[in-house]
Amino acid sequence: MHTLPIFQIDAFTDRPFTGNPAAVCPLPAWLPDDTLQAIAAENNLSETAFTVPEGDGYRLRWFTPTLEVALCGHATLAAASVLLTEPGSIAFSTRSGTLTVTRSGNALTMDFPSIPPTPAEPPAGLLDALGGSPSAVFSIRSVHGARYFMALMDSPEAVAALAPDTGRLGTALGANVIATAQGGQHDFVSRFFAPASGVPEDPVTGSTHCTLAPYWSERLGSTTVTGHQISKRGGVVRCEVVGARVHISGQCALYMAGQIHIPA
Repeated sequence: MHTLPIFQIDAFTDRPFTGNPAAVCPLPAWLPDDTLQAIAAENNLSETAFTVPEGDGYRLRWFTPTLEVALCGHATLAAASVLLTEPGSIAFSTRSGTLTVTRSGNALTMDFPSIPPTPAEPPAGLLDALGGSPSAVFSIRSVHGARYFMALMDSPEAVAALAPDTGRLGTALGANVIATAQGGQHDFVSRFFAPASGVPEDPVTGSTHCTLAPYWSERLGSTTVTGHQISKRGGVVRCEVVGARVHISGQCALYMAGQIHIPA
């Protein structure tokens, strides 16, 4: 029987029960992939982050309850909050390249790739499944092996009112959708429906801001923008566009620390 540490962290918030919960499992060496996937399914959170020491930093992998993904923001923030307890920086080697996280006080800032959207015609059935009428639809380069779209809505209220058919989005269309609008308490609001990646609605999503930040930065004429993801739990994501990169900042709150027991 292997005993391993596990932490549950609420990301993009300064207090538990809000933000986006992620599990973090620091490992001394990699377990088989089917064991990693089983742990993530057992945790039943949108993401479980696994880290293994590598060189001067760590190798980082992310799993939803159903699959491994290529990029995840909130679980990266959560992993950094566990491993980087003093001011400084930490480097993660990932499927999306090297991702650096810097701590200053309670704030953590991630250096992520910019993934701007491209205007596109929505595929047949997407708008019906989304349950809304966006003023524009954009295509986004896939980072998780699914089709990604961004729907620009006319108001924060229109984003909040969406009640999509996530089963149809994920199964029939194989699509994940960001819905966004200007305004609200911050520069813009968003929600993220990712049924094609095993997550009907993600509470607060760092990786979507790789797309939202360059879009709203250009539209608002500012390299710094702040988004409010208006899911039930909600969270605030502060972004700065720096060339082909996006600096994504937030805080984390420790909810739980414990041990998991893996059969030998």
